Amino acid sequence: MNSSDVAFCKYCLTPNSRPRVVFDGEGVCNACHNAEEKNKTDWESRKHEFLRLIEPMRARSDAQYDCVVPWSGGKDSSAIAHKLKFEFGLNPLLVTYSPMIPNEIGHHNREEMIQLGFDHLFFRANQKVLRHLAKRFFIERGNPKVAWDAGINSVPVTVAVKYQIPVVFYAEHGESEYGGRVLSEEHRRTRDFTEIIENYVGDDPRNWVDDVVSEKDLNAYVYPSSEQVASVGVKAYYYSYFFRWSMYENYQYIKDKIDFRTNQKGRTDSTFTNYDSLDDKIDNLYYYMQFIKFGFGRAVRDASRLIQNDHMTRQEGLDLARKYDDEFCYEHFDEVLEYLDLTMDEFSKIVDQHRNPEIWKKNGSSWTLRNPVR
Repeated sequence: MNSSDVAFCKYCLTPNSRPRVVFDGEGVCNACHNAEEKNKTDWESRKHEFLRLIEPMRARSDAQYDCVVPWSGGKDSSAIAHKLKFEFGLNPLLVTYSPMIPNEIGHHNREEMIQLGFDHLFFRANQKVLRHLAKRFFIERGNPKVAWDAGINSVPVTVAVKYQIPVVFYAEHGESEYGGRVLSEEHRRTRDFTEIIENYVGDDPRNWVDDVVSEKDLNAYVYPSSEQVASVGVKAYYYSYFFRWSMYENYQYIKDKIDFRTNQKGRTDSTFTNYDSLDDKIDNLYYYMQFIKFGFGRAVRDASRLIQNDHMTRQEGLDLARKYDDEFCYEHFDEVLEYLDLTMDEFSKIVDQHRNPEIWKKNGSSWTLRNPVR
């Protein structure tokens, strides 16, 4: 992509440098078109479809879990879990794949939910392997969370197979909600495991064997076989297909149900919000690298989602993005460097290796975006 080709959505702030986003001839991204479609969707009909889906679960007389909810303890998965249990009468099993560098906010919010009466499995992968893969993929791909992304996707399905729980409820279909490739309408409803590996992980984790990591070390990141999934009949659904999705409204919902803590300084580095991605200290680096590789950061992301759901005007979002989007990930940065076993010089060289020269230009010793958000 040449610098002259960079464009920003006319309705929200999403740039066409975002992977897999599609713009129409009027300069509007497909995430905004999806938001427009949500205004036309018959949500009452979708709710009835959902009720028909869960009716066999509610009718069972045995003591089995009705569904698995992949659960970080954040606003979105907590809102879903709370509604499934207390509005729809299901018995969900909450499954958490441990944050890479856990913090107190995440621990507190998870405990608040668990005390309401949920069963919960907390999975913590081999830390030696995870740290090795985090450093390796930060160097190779500019993303320290590649292995973690594989784990949070595979472990809930593995649990569903082992406990013979036929339904997994995920939050939203990110490709349609935030701009990406939507293969079919059914992909908005049911989760395609192959799509997840391609879009979020990048390859089969069994390819990650190296001098430190053996194939046995990778069990936490590999999906059950199609035969194992079929033997239980596991199907995964997106909650966002059945009910209108809004991150902000999920936050408003859950903070009224529990003592949901947010970033105590009032906002998170590189954005203006304080209620998203709170449980892992490495998240700030993850979003900063998005800014480095694609020319937009966390503030553009948050503003675009709020604009798409009519919680903010484009000008309000633009003002906030210009103020915060290029902010460095200072919070927890020393701990992240230690976790990745990198010096500051090593870190800086890796970051610069992942800068897209079509998006960035160097002025002396500093870098600037060729096309800042507009």
